[in-house]
Amino acid sequence: MLKLEDVKLGVIGLGYVGLPLAVEFGKVFPTVGYDINKKRIYELSNGVDHTLEVEPELLKSSNHLSFSCDLAELQHCNTYIVTVPTPIDSSARPDLTPLIRASEALGKVITKGDVVIYESTVYPGATEEDCIPIIEKVSGLTFNQDFFAGYSPERINPGDKEHRVTTIMKVTSGSTPEAADFVDALYQKVIFAGTHKASSIKVAEAAKVIENTQRDLNIALVNELSIIFNRLGIDTEEVLEAAGTKWNFLPFRPGLVGGHCIGVDPYYLTHKAEQVGYHPQVILAGRRVNDGMGAYVAGQLVKKMIKERIHVEGARVLIMGLAFKENCPDLRNTKVVDIIHELSDFNVEVDVYDPHVSKDEAGLEYGVSLIDMPAQEAYDAIVLAVAHDEFREMGGKMIRRWGKPVHILYDLKCIFSKFEVELRL
Repeated sequence: MLKLEDVKLGVIGLGYVGLPLAVEFGKVFPTVGYDINKKRIYELSNGVDHTLEVEPELLKSSNHLSFSCDLAELQHCNTYIVTVPTPIDSSARPDLTPLIRASEALGKVITKGDVVIYESTVYPGATEEDCIPIIEKVSGLTFNQDFFAGYSPERINPGDKEHRVTTIMKVTSGSTPEAADFVDALYQKVIFAGTHKASSIKVAEAAKVIENTQRDLNIALVNELSIIFNRLGIDTEEVLEAAGTKWNFLPFRPGLVGGHCIGVDPYYLTHKAEQVGYHPQVILAGRRVNDGMGAYVAGQLVKKMIKERIHVEGARVLIMGLAFKENCPDLRNTKVVDIIHELSDFNVEVDVYDPHVSKDEAGLEYGVSLIDMPAQEAYDAIVLAVAHDEFREMGGKMIRRWGKPVHILYDLKCIFSKFEVELRL
């Protein structure tokens, strides 16, 4: 088994998860950050991170870190960490394509004695049943004899400047007791919050996938409560504030559930459950509720417009925010697009404003053309979809200047009080 002092690290995938990790490890070990995106490598080599997860000065502080899109550069490494995306396809089934390609690439560079650690969120068993056999086939090496594996699930929270990679406890695991000890000791070099060594790779995989499944179900519950309270004429936020006075009430809020984790990971678990003959009910029920919230929001807005005698067809609506969460440029699996599509079905003209998001990325990923700045007195309705700090600081009066003399302000994130808006989720 490798010794820590001999580690030469390769991090495969330099997105929201891989880059912060590579930067921290690059302070301790010789580290190569590898990504197939040449533009990404060029930007990082020049000290620019468009995800805004790593500040320029932090990039420069990683003295032993280099970036490359040349696979040959990984041949000098002996420890590999895989941090590629694990999305779902259009049928909500796990798409392991990035993981498979990364494993194929590893098979071309791995040598005897090396260790491979996966961080990508998967269903229990994926590392040893789907990824490792690919490495074995391509490399000709034998698992747990010629090379070893570990799994340490990522816990990155995009846009969160308080909970960073070093301050979040890390779950670790290995394919043998010795590999588990090595993986745990490796992460302890950079994770100040400590580590938790799981008994097996499958346990670590399962722990990760249920973290976000639990959050998904809790949000689904309050989303359903919001729908019920709306029909009862009760303000949901006031109900949650009242219930929150009890010490053990969980402070979840209704909203759109997008992103690369909460809206995706439950499908990995249900996929595996169905493979072993169990058809999940509660988890998928929560998914149905959350996946339907974009259409629900659009429907509520249209109903309110009709009540206010605002002609729906041909109306102009401003959507404030496209990112999947506040204060970050991350567009992955954003559910704001569901509102846009639903309103478009009513022949509503939709403008989208988000100062955090790349115009090119919005157009490429979703065909959405972001506007530079909303026009004054131009909109029949304004939807506050994402709670960016800039929107909070504007205040209701400034935002309403973009509305026509008669318009509706729909606050999905309860940024403002119920007395300042016409609709809250």
